[in-house]
Formats: sequence, structure tokens, C-alpha cells
Amino acid sequence: MAEHITLTIDGERASVEIGSTLMEAARQMGASIPTICYHEATTSNGLCRTCVVEVEGQRLLQPACLVKAAEGMKVRTGGDRVVRARRTILEMLSSTMDLSEAGEIQEMMDEYGADQGRFPGAHRREAELKDDNPMYVRDYSKCLLCWRCVQVCADDAQYTFALSFDGRGFETQIGTFFDRTIPETTCVLCGQCVGVCPTGALKHKREHLLEQGMSTQQISVLNTGRKRRRNG
Repeated sequence: MAEHITLTIDGERASVEIGSTLMEAARQMGASIPTICYHEATTSNGLCRTCVVEVEGQRLLQPACLVKAAEGMKVRTGGDRVVRARRTILEMLSSTMDLSEAGEIQEMMDEYGADQGRFPGAHRREAELKDDNPMYVRDYSKCLLCWRCVQVCADDAQYTFALSFDGRGFETQIGTFFDRTIPETTCVLCGQCVGVCPTGALKHKREHLLEQGMSTQQISVLNTGRKRRRNG
């Protein structure tokens, strides 16, 4: 039988299994903690910091997706300090990249009153659309480096390691080794990276073509043509 510890979350006592994260403990209590980089199918990495909470006795806000619940811990999932930190992160993201297709993040911005024009002089992340395979397109101007796609492509799911980080600092972006096209990598076109992308940076080819104005019949003809060329 699993052992449990007791802690206090937003003034209410909670009993959770040893090893539970603060996010898991909070959700068990019905508390909502926003997150961007966290996904249930991937390993927690604490990159986005939108899930930060206040832990009594800790000087810094703590990422709920990583920090383990401890006996007697007192946690606040809201409050002015937490809200201000989350709002600032959302404002910085919106000032540097295209979040037009990130529905959940747009909802977070509305919830926290984020001002998309707070940093008018910020340098925007710009990248050309990469359309090099029959499965999906890559638009890294919409990428916020959450790492989800890299994780599911690696040892969290697929074990193909086709995607990786490239560059440093602001120039960091998701890419392939030596900037190879997708067909030149170990990618097996499983689509799992597309499925976990929160911003539309990775998008199924069919969806992209429909948005470009192509009809389903035109897309079918295009796909048939590709098959014939491969078999020819």
C-alpha cells in the first residue's frame, strides 16, 4: 500500500502519495495550475515556469510540475506574487512570437490580464515555413521551445531522436541535426510531435493545405500523385 504525506494547499489539508508533485497534489484538490511546457505524455522539465506556486519558507517561486510534495508543506497556488509572475511570462512570450494559433495560451492571457503590447521593442522570432515532408509542416515563428516535440521524438515515446535543440540564447530553436530535411533524418512520420505541440508550430500537412485554400479533392489528387511518383 502506498505511503502518504500531508500538506496544505490554499488553506486546505491534502493527503497525497509520497513522490507526488505539487501539480499532482493541487489537481487532486481541485486547484487549477496553468502550464505550457508540461504534458502528461512527457517528462516534466520546468521550462515555461507558468506553473509556479508559492511555498512557505521558500524565497523563490517553485515550479509545481517538478517540486515534490513534502510533509507539512504549505502551498499557495495563487496570490499577487504568483499571478504577476505568470502574467509577465505570458506577456514576454506574446511580445516575441506568433501565438495566434495557441488557443490555450490565449485563454491564459485573458485569465491573467496579460498586456500583449507591454514590451513593444521586443525582437520578434521569425522563421520561414519548412515544408519538406508529406506529413507535417514546421513554422518555428510559432515555437516557444516547450520541448514537447523533442521529448516525444526521443525516449519519452518514439526513440527516433529526429528533433533536437539548435543554437544558443535567443537564437535557440527546435531543428534537426545539421539542419537536415525531415526525410533525411530518422523521423518515421508518426505525427506524435504534431500532437503535443501547443502553438501550431508543427501542423499536419492536410490542415495546412486546407488553410491555404486547397479543397479536399485537390489534396487527395496531390497525395495520389506523390504515391505514383514514389512507386514509379
